[in-house]
Amino acid sequence: MILEKVDVVNDISKEDFQKDYFKKKKPLLIKNFASRWDAFDQWNLAYIREKAGEQEVPLYDNKPANAAKSSDAPVTHMKMKDYIDTIKSKPSDLRIFFYIITDRLPELLKNFTYPDLGMKFFKRLPTLFFGGSEAHVLMHYDVDLGDFMHIHFEGKKRILLFDQEQSAFLYKVPLSVHTIYDVDYENPDYKKFPALQYAKGYEIFMEHGDALFIPGAFWHFNRYLEPGFSLSLRALPNKPKVFANMLYHVFIMRYTDKLFRKLFKIKWVNYKQKWAYKKSTEALDKHLKKD
Repeated sequence: MILEKVDVVNDISKEDFQKDYFKKKKPLLIKNFASRWDAFDQWNLAYIREKAGEQEVPLYDNKPANAAKSSDAPVTHMKMKDYIDTIKSKPSDLRIFFYIITDRLPELLKNFTYPDLGMKFFKRLPTLFFGGSEAHVLMHYDVDLGDFMHIHFEGKKRILLFDQEQSAFLYKVPLSVHTIYDVDYENPDYKKFPALQYAKGYEIFMEHGDALFIPGAFWHFNRYLEPGFSLSLRALPNKPKVFANMLYHVFIMRYTDKLFRKLFKIKWVNYKQKWAYKKSTEALDKHLKKD
């Protein structure tokens, strides 16, 4: 993979952010962004454990979804306090996906302020994501195609970003928002996945309080290097063409895939994996001939 660093700032005006990053769909890392919040000292695992410790939460791991089950089915459930104790005490790939603050911990809404950067955030869905020191999230892009600010807390985190033009080189699986399951983005096998070496993207390392602007439909791979959690603030598409594409993703593509997965199970999953490899091989051949 051909990876470069994103631009890094300590602060930025609304005008410069809109002109240089938001409108250009260019990622940006804002260091120590959350430190300006009055309640910044409460953004830690100990506070979450105290306030939501008795809540039962669904947990996911690094394994691909079981073809015989729903693709978003959790592997187990645990009380929040037990989950936090687990990831802080030993290496773990367990993670919490899409913990909606407004539903599960509304008092946390008082502990942050939305960035004044000209983004129209969807305030119904501020969400938290948690992970142990061995947890990662498969390469994917978000089905709602929204732009978002991703603010990280506690341990370090590594993120890879790619725009949609890199989809063929990433082995995108058709009728889905993820890539082939067995691509290892930490130790890429270029013999098995040769197109991957031509994918151009960004590599970012986040620390406590950092904020990352991720443009809509950007591919992202998240790897927790230490136990931690992140807050995502979303801005839904407002351009008609992108909004229509979002509706297709959410209501047509996703449910078509769910139906075929239910009907054909592992045969459908394997078929899509082979289809993805074929498409990326064709894209690689075309790229090499052009050069």
